[in-house]
Amino acid sequence: MTDKMEWQGQVGTSWARQWQRTDRSFSPLTERLVERILVSDHAGKIADIGCGAGELSIKIADARPDGHVLGLDISADLLAAASERAKGRSNLNFGVADASVWQDPSFIPDLYISRHGVMFFDAPVAAFTNLAVSAAANAQMVFSCFRAPAENAWATNIAALVPSAPSGDPHAPGPFAFADPERVKGILSVAGWTDVGFEPVDFDYVAGSGEDPVADALDFFGHIGPAARAIRMLEGEARTAFLGRLRDLAEANLYDGAVRFAAAAWIVTAHKN
Repeated sequence: MTDKMEWQGQVGTSWARQWQRTDRSFSPLTERLVERILVSDHAGKIADIGCGAGELSIKIADARPDGHVLGLDISADLLAAASERAKGRSNLNFGVADASVWQDPSFIPDLYISRHGVMFFDAPVAAFTNLAVSAAANAQMVFSCFRAPAENAWATNIAALVPSAPSGDPHAPGPFAFADPERVKGILSVAGWTDVGFEPVDFDYVAGSGEDPVADALDFFGHIGPAARAIRMLEGEARTAFLGRLRDLAEANLYDGAVRFAAAAWIVTAHKN
């Protein structure tokens, strides 16, 4: 999930089809993120970076009826899902755009928001510099991102099942690119943002629920995240064995009627210089 072309292709299509489950998996974090966003007194123009299927955009548009929210994403499939969900809201629009280079003189944001949509920039300093240049004076930013992989069992436990899973560059664009707060603070500071703050949020990543939570989780994993990639790449006995290990993992994490994994995020806040 690190390549722009993937988000515009297969990954974006899968996330668009699975938006109910992805929203569910982030639900406790989303609640806290919305609370933190609404603390801001910036109720004018709000841009949601990497808005995906639109849950955060919709919640903020509903909470700020006097404001206007613009959701931006590079996946046309995700935005199609977002637009369908958001019908009837006059203060909410969506646009296909790469936020790292996006500028619109007719829409100068007072506030940027994002739920896990900012960790995929190829050149993060340039991207956040562009966001600062495109924003109103005294603009604010509130976004969430994952903390370290070791604190996110949903990722590390699945990665441990994949044969010879590569470790990769921890700072490469991807889910954990912004895990290090000092690195994030450095990026934002150079890009023209100040008063950078970090709030840790621990939450249950719900992967499966309903009548058969394990089956639900396996289907979810088959479409989203590191397991989906492994399933596509493996064949024959290796694939069968992996699916068996994945089922064992889901069953081991079945609690209170749902398959749950520990997850950890930052909510990052900043002001434009």
